[in-house]
Amino acid sequence: MKKSQIAVVAVALSGAAMVRAAAPAVPRITKEAHPSAVKAAPAKPALKAAPKTDSFAPIKTFVNNRCLDCHNQDVQKGGLDLSALKFDLGDAREFAVWVKVHDRVRDGEMPPPKSDQPTPQERAAFKNALTKALLTTEDAQLVPTGRTVLRRLNRYQYENTVRDLLQSPWLQLRDMLPEDGQASGFNTVGEALDVSHVQMSRYLQAADYALRQTMASAAAQPETKTKKYYTRDEGAFVGAYDVGPEVRSTFPVVGSKADQEHLKAPFSVGDKDPKVRDEEGVGVVLSTYEPTEIRWTKFRAPVAGRYKLRFATNTIWIGPKDEKRWWVPNYANISAGRRSEPIMVYGDRQPRLLRKLGQFDSTPDGKVQEIDTWLLQGENIRPDAVRFFRPRPGDMRNPLATPEGQSGVSFKWMEVEGPLYNSWPTAGHKTIFGDLPLKQVDKTVEVVPANARGDAERLLRVFLQKAYRRPVTEADVSRFMPVIRRALDGGYSFPDAMIAGYSSVLCSPGFLYFDEKAGKLNAFALASRLSYFLWNTAPDEALLALAKSGQLLKPDVLRAQTNRLLDDERSGRFVEAFLDYWLDLRKINANDADVLLYPDYQLDDLLVDSGVQETRAFFAELLKKDLPAKSIVSSDWAMLNERLAQLYNVPGEINGVAIRRVQLPPDSPRGGLMTQASILKITANGTTTSPVLRGAWIMERILGEPSPPPPPGVAAVEPDIRGAVTIREQLDKHRSVASCASCHVKIDPAGFALESFDVMGGWRGNYRALGDGDGKFQKIAGFGRNGDRFTFSQGLPVDSSGQLPDGRAFKDVRDLKSLLAGDDAKLARNLARQLLIYSTGAPVRFADRPKIEAIINRARPSGFGVRTLLHEIVQSELFGSK
Repeated sequence: MKKSQIAVVAVALSGAAMVRAAAPAVPRITKEAHPSAVKAAPAKPALKAAPKTDSFAPIKTFVNNRCLDCHNQDVQKGGLDLSALKFDLGDAREFAVWVKVHDRVRDGEMPPPKSDQPTPQERAAFKNALTKALLTTEDAQLVPTGRTVLRRLNRYQYENTVRDLLQSPWLQLRDMLPEDGQASGFNTVGEALDVSHVQMSRYLQAADYALRQTMASAAAQPETKTKKYYTRDEGAFVGAYDVGPEVRSTFPVVGSKADQEHLKAPFSVGDKDPKVRDEEGVGVVLSTYEPTEIRWTKFRAPVAGRYKLRFATNTIWIGPKDEKRWWVPNYANISAGRRSEPIMVYGDRQPRLLRKLGQFDSTPDGKVQEIDTWLLQGENIRPDAVRFFRPRPGDMRNPLATPEGQSGVSFKWMEVEGPLYNSWPTAGHKTIFGDLPLKQVDKTVEVVPANARGDAERLLRVFLQKAYRRPVTEADVSRFMPVIRRALDGGYSFPDAMIAGYSSVLCSPGFLYFDEKAGKLNAFALASRLSYFLWNTAPDEALLALAKSGQLLKPDVLRAQTNRLLDDERSGRFVEAFLDYWLDLRKINANDADVLLYPDYQLDDLLVDSGVQETRAFFAELLKKDLPAKSIVSSDWAMLNERLAQLYNVPGEINGVAIRRVQLPPDSPRGGLMTQASILKITANGTTTSPVLRGAWIMERILGEPSPPPPPGVAAVEPDIRGAVTIREQLDKHRSVASCASCHVKIDPAGFALESFDVMGGWRGNYRALGDGDGKFQKIAGFGRNGDRFTFSQGLPVDSSGQLPDGRAFKDVRDLKSLLAGDDAKLARNLARQLLIYSTGAPVRFADRPKIEAIINRARPSGFGVRTLLHEIVQSELFGSK
C-alpha cells in the first residue's frame, strides 16, 4: 500500500473509533456456555429438590422409576447422573441435559430395550410434561432477544456486497479478511461472528483497496482492443520443443498435420502468410504442469475488467514411434483428432496463483471457442488439456496411449477483446464520485469537485443510501462527514478524502451488521435476510422498493420475490455457499489421492472439478424442478459429464466437459448425494476410507443425527493398507468395547454401505493393498497419471452389507438408499433445519421444533419438494422474526 493510502486508512481508522464503539458487543461461544460442556458441569442438588408442581410430577415419577437405577451417583452410565440435577431449566447446561433425555426417551432408546419398559401412557405423560416445560422456558428466554444474536456479514457476504455495490465483479476481497468462525456447521451464525481490532484493520484495508480498484484509471475511456496472440510467438509454448524426454515436449503442428519445418527458429511463417499462420499450432499430449507450463505470457490484462477470450484449438491424433515403443509419440505422424478434449482456462498471476475462468471442448474441426470473463490486472492466460497425463522425470508412459497412437491438442492462438465497458466512467466509479468531471494529469487522473465540502456531503448521502440496506438518517451522515472533513483539512486530495469516508462506511455497523430487532422483522430487515439467503449479497433496488412500500410483508409478494431470486443466476452463490458448509464442499482439496494406492487418480483436476460441479448442479436441479427431498439420498438421474460418466460406468454417448442431466441405468448404485464423487472424496483421506467417518457424515449431514465425540483415550481405527484385515474386522473388535458400541451401532451401518466406493468415488469390489496377502492377492500393474509405473494388489473383498439400528438389514448401498428414502419426512426435516441455520444465522433450538414440524407438514403435499420446502421456510415465523 502506498504511503498516501496508509495515511488515508489512518484517518479512516481514527474516524472509525466511534464506528467500533457504536457496534454492540457480540457474544462469544465459551466452553462453559456450550452444551458440549454438560458433562463437566458441577454437581447439582438431587432431583427431589426440584419444584413440586403438577407439571413436574410425571417427570419426577418417570425419572425415579425408570432412570435412576442406571443414572445415579454410583452408576453413571453414559456419564450421566440424573440424581445430581435439580429441575432448573434456566441453567443452559441443565437445559441441554434434559433435551437429551427427552430425545432418548422419545426415540425409544431409553430406557434400554432390554430393560423393563414403561407403558405407552407413562412414556407419553413424561414426554408431554417435559416438552411443555422445555418449550415454556425457552420461549420465555427468546422473547426479549429473539433467536438470532447480532451478526455481521461473513467474508463471503462482504466480498459479494462490496462487489455489487461498486459494480466491480473482479474484486478479490475474501482472502484479505480473517477466517470466519463457525457454529452449528455454518459460517453465517452470529454466535461465531465476532469482530476484533485486527478484523477492523483488515476491513479498512480491503475497503480502501476495493474503492481504489473501482476508480477510473483515465479521464478518457481506455481503448478497447482486439488482438491475437499466437502460440508460435510464446516461449512458454515453443520453448518446450526440446525439453526432456520427447513425451514431455511440445511440438509444431499446422492444422491437423505435422510441421517438421519449424522445429527450430524461425518457428512461424509470420506475417508473410496470415492464412497459414492462423493454422500454425503448438501440440501437446500432456497436461499443463511443471515444467511444461504453457501459457500466453505476452498478454497481461492492462486493467481489471471484463474481457472476451477466443481460443483457436483443434484435437489431433499422433501415431506411435514404432511397434516396440508404441507409447512414444511420432511427431512426424499427425492426423485429425478422433475425439474432443476438455480444456480448462485459468487466469495466472505469478507465482502460479491460478483462478479458473472457464472451460470448453477442443474439437477435431477446430471450432473457435469464446469465454466472456473478468480478469484481474496483470493476469495472463493459462490453458490446460486436463484429461491428459502429468508426467514426471524418468521412465514414463502416457496412460492414454494405445498401439494405434494417442490423442493430442494443438493450440493455435488466443484472441483477446477488451477491456469492455458499457460506459465511461464506469458505473462503479459513478457510485463513488457521481458525475464530477475527470482531469488527466500526466499518468494520473484527478476528480474535480466544484465545491469540495458540498460535493462531499452530497456524494456521501448517495453512497450511504446505496451501501446501507435501510433508510439513511441524519445521524448516519453526521457520523462520517467529520472523517472526510478531517482528511480535506489535512491536505489530502478530494478522492483520498472521499475514500477515507467511504472506507469508514464499509466498516461501520450499518454496513457490516444485519439490522434486526427482536420480534417480527421489518420490511427492510426481511429484504436483507431474503437476499443474503438466496444471493449472498445485499438486496437489489427492486427488493428495497418493495420493502420501502411495505409490500414485501405480504405473503404473495414475498413468494413472488423468492421465486425471482431463485430464478436469477445469482442464486448460484447460494448453492455454492450453502453446499460449501452443509456438505463440506469447501474441503474438496483437503486431501490428494495416494500416489501408491491410487496413482490413476493423482493430479486429476478434471475429476475433482467435475465432482464439485456435479453436486452443485444436482442441488440446483432439485430447487429448479421442486424435486422431492428423498432425491437427496436416491434418484434415478445424475448430473454428469464425460469424466464422471467414465468413473461411474454409466453407458451411452456422454461426451464433453459440460455437466448435463443423465438418466441412470436401473441397477446403477449412483443417484442422490451420498454416492457422488465429491462427497466420497471429502469423506475419505486420499489413502483409505473409513465407515466411521462416512457413517458419521451421513448421520449428521443427511439424516440430522450428529454423533457425540469419541470417549477420551479411545484410539481411532486406521484401515490396514497392507491388506491383512478389513476395516470391518477391525471395527468388530472396536465395537466390543461397551463405551464404543452404543454409538457405532448407529454410525457404522451407512458407512459400511459406502465401502463399495474408493477414495475418489470409483466402484470397487475389493480393497487395494500394498501387501500381497502372502501371495493370495492379485497384482495390478500399469502407469499412473504421472506417467510412472505402479503396482498395487487387489486385496480382500468389500462387504457393504449392514443393519440399521432398528433391525432393518441391507446388502449394499442400493438397499440402504431405498431404506433411507422411505423416511422422506426425516430427510426433509434435516434439510429444513440446515436451511434455517444458514438463512437466519441462528442454531435450531428446542422451541423451534414445533414450528419446523409445521413447515414440514405444509410441504408434505408436494412430496417435500425442495423448492416448496424453501418457500415454506421463507414464509415461516422463524424466517420472518429475529
